[in-house]
Order: sequence, then C-alpha cells, then structure tokens
Amino acid sequence: MRLELNDTVAIVTGASSGIGEATACTMAAAGARVALVGRDRERLEGVRARIEAGGGEAIALAIDLGDGDVAADVAARTVDAFGGIDAIVHNAGLFEAGLLADAPVASLDRQWAVNVRAPYVLTRAALPHLREGSSIVFISSSVVRAGFPGLAAYTATKGAVDAMARSLAAELAPRTRVNTVAPGFVGTPMVTSQFAADPEMEPGLISKTPVGFVGRPQDIAHGVTFLCSSASAYTHGTTLVIDGGWTAQG
Repeated sequence: MRLELNDTVAIVTGASSGIGEATACTMAAAGARVALVGRDRERLEGVRARIEAGGGEAIALAIDLGDGDVAADVAARTVDAFGGIDAIVHNAGLFEAGLLADAPVASLDRQWAVNVRAPYVLTRAALPHLREGSSIVFISSSVVRAGFPGLAAYTATKGAVDAMARSLAAELAPRTRVNTVAPGFVGTPMVTSQFAADPEMEPGLISKTPVGFVGRPQDIAHGVTFLCSSASAYTHGTTLVIDGGWTAQG
C-alpha cells in the first residue's frame, strides 16, 4: 500500500532530528507540504533543503515550544504559508531522567511545558484552521505502559499526552481524527547518547526486544504517516504502539 498525502498541509514539531525529521521527510515524500518546527534553525534548514531537493515543499519555523504561548504562532505561520492545516504531529519532546529523591521539581515543569502544554496550545490555536478530514497525532511513549526507575516526571507527561489525545478524540470528531503513537526504544539522539555513556545498554535492549533490534526513526515515521493519511479514515481515538514487541511481553 502506497500512502499518499497529496494536498495535505502538515505541521511536524521536533522536526530537526530523530523521529520528527524522519516523519517530516516521509510525509513530504508522500506529497505533504510540511511546516518544520524546532529550536535549531540550522538543522531545520537542513531538513527543509532535503525535502526540497526531493521535490517537496517545506518551511522552517525555529521556535522554542517551551517558551510560553509561542506554540500558537506555529498555526498562524503555517496558514500564512500554505492556507490551512490538515495534519499536526506533536513530536517535540523534552526528556530529563532523574530519581524522585534527586530530581528538582523544575525538571517536571520543563518537561510538562514542552511535552503537554505546547501541544495543547498549538492544537487550540490550530482549531479554526483544521480542515475536514484532518488528523492529529500525538507522540507518547511505551514507558507509560511499564515502570522505569528515574522516569517518573517524563512518564507523567507522556501519560498526560495519552489522556489528552483520548479526550480530544471524543471532542473533535468527526471533523478531525486524533490518535497517539507510542514508540519504544528508537535510535534517536536521545537514546544513542545513552549508548555512549553505557556500552552495555544497546545490546541489553536488543536482547529484550522480541524483533531483535532497536527501532529506527523511519519505523515510527511510517506509522505516523499512515495515521495522517486517508488509509486510516476509520482509525480514531487509539494508540498505535510501535516498540518491537517490548510491551507485549508483560
């Protein structure tokens, strides 16, 4: 099955690297015009150049989503460039690990601002511009389905994302579909930086993952693209877990 996003205008946050970059490029290759959102302008421009070199169309919006209500600017600037909004991929995320006894409350606040508040603000700002048949995809995490020491704050934000998506699925239907993707361990900079610090981490993850390898950003991008396409017209209010079978083990 070939997924097509012709005439689709998509916003992808956290698009400068990892899952966001792969998603933006995959959606653009399927025909979408993409608003790339992230903090690093240079890397965003690099992604934009890649998309345009492949015949796609994109704009780069260098914005810190953790900074107050600036997320609302993303919707306005996307509409100015492309005329409307058909898909939003809430991928941008902040990850800070720390045991409860040691982690400052400010760490929870920072992660909440990026992982929960920013998607809320952006979705609210985009509402008047979302077209019929539009799709919103929140990126959660498989950590919500299993306990990991040192991740209480991060897990709390991703659990909130799951709950917010379910509520919006009930609220925004039938005009807009809302779903969640929950990745497992994926070879993004957030994860590979930990491999460098702990050489035993990667082989340990591989040994515990039924499919026998750590996920690739493209694996998640394919799932997100499906949820933003007409092929998923009857998929609504659900969570697509893409974790190589990790949580299936119980």
